[in-house]
Amino acid sequence: MLNVLMQHAGETEGGKTVSPAAVFEYSQKIGGKVMKKHHSNRSMFSGKLGFVLSAAGASVGLGNIWRFPYLAAKYGGGIFLLIYILLALTFGYTMIVAETSLGRMTRKSPVGAFASFTKSHTLKAGGWINAIIPILIVPYYSVIGGWVIKYLFEYICGNGTKLAEDGYFSMFISDGVSAEICFVIFALITLTIIFAGVRNGIERVSKFMMPILVVLSVIIAIYSVTRPGALKGIQYFLVPNLENFSWMTVVSAMGQMFYSLSIAMGILVTFGSYMKKETSIEDSTRNVEIFDTAIAIMAGLMIIPAVFAFSGGDPNTLQAGPSLMFITIPKVFASMGLGTAVGILFFVLVLFAAVTSSIALTESAVSTFEDELHWNRKKSTVVIGIIMLALGTLSSLGYGPLDAVKILGMQFLDFFDFLTNSVMMPIAAIATCLLVSRVIGVDRIEEEMTQEGGTFRRKKIFVMMIKYLCPVFAAIILISSVMNAFGLISM
Repeated sequence: MLNVLMQHAGETEGGKTVSPAAVFEYSQKIGGKVMKKHHSNRSMFSGKLGFVLSAAGASVGLGNIWRFPYLAAKYGGGIFLLIYILLALTFGYTMIVAETSLGRMTRKSPVGAFASFTKSHTLKAGGWINAIIPILIVPYYSVIGGWVIKYLFEYICGNGTKLAEDGYFSMFISDGVSAEICFVIFALITLTIIFAGVRNGIERVSKFMMPILVVLSVIIAIYSVTRPGALKGIQYFLVPNLENFSWMTVVSAMGQMFYSLSIAMGILVTFGSYMKKETSIEDSTRNVEIFDTAIAIMAGLMIIPAVFAFSGGDPNTLQAGPSLMFITIPKVFASMGLGTAVGILFFVLVLFAAVTSSIALTESAVSTFEDELHWNRKKSTVVIGIIMLALGTLSSLGYGPLDAVKILGMQFLDFFDFLTNSVMMPIAAIATCLLVSRVIGVDRIEEEMTQEGGTFRRKKIFVMMIKYLCPVFAAIILISSVMNAFGLISM
């Protein structure tokens, strides 16, 4: 029925134009989904600042702190940074606008948002994929958050030298009890914030943590770039060199931007559903872009110059992947003056980044339970907490007591990361693009964007990206990631 109605949007009846907005409203009524009461009871951000800091908090996570620097180092430094910024302003912008608009116009989490516009089981599955992704990510993400807590605790206790010893990280994660305790502590912090609600929990914490995170990143970056031998690292990271360019530079920057901005995780749809109509989506999106990119650059300046100085200018030292943060960085800090103090500041920063992302992921899951199962926040939070503890324990013990148990040759944490990041998220992004471009239409998005005096200055970019390029980019990420996981290509 909805598809038929949308086909007649814009036609006239009795001399009056039937707008897509009117069609959508009518479709909700005839479907027995009168949502005024639901809307009035739904939690809301207090305003633009609340949304921006919460969305930026979701975007600025562990991927910004360790993933961005090592990818930048591996794929050309300055040229990688340039391509990343261009993609963030096009691909990233388009997906943020599409998901946020979808959430705000429906006032629902991903499952309900997709179902509001289509009866296609294929496209509706996209809503479910968006909803399931954060449920699968937050358990293993909390395990890594637990590792951060462990390192911060050790630095506070003055054990920075111990953290820099060879084999310390492997010994810690293989110790099932220690890793599990740290994971549970991080999970409880996340659940406590979620239990407090949108304004009193997520928004309040984001308003507190994000400014501190920015200040700490500036302090550590200044310290890093002023180390002897750091200049070569600064030049490598900030100055584009076409000789370092390759197709994998584009693919890797695309993947990093995709994950860094929290695209296709259900988060932006959920947060959009909490956004007030008078809050400009475009202005908010621009602020999130700036915030995320600035923190990524700061992360590069924190890590790349320091590691360059530590290694004597060897960029291969940076290509340690996830171990960069837990193995290489402690060694770098130990070789510097004020290593303990810098270590404390750095891991406080990383902890804040991890918490703001984990609460965004958990909130998306809780919102789905509230909307689709009609549970209250308390029950929804308890259930997601049980899921976190169950799946997170598998990931936490996967490097220790459960080391022998593997899925597709991967430990539990690596498998969940592959399943969500490499497979489900690109598919979810493609589904969102198809829903917006083929069913909802750009006109309906523009109408949502321009409410209450809002703007849509980059409409031409949005149209080109959502219809043609974004699905292709997401497909490239999907294919390349899967091929890399099975050893067919090397990224």
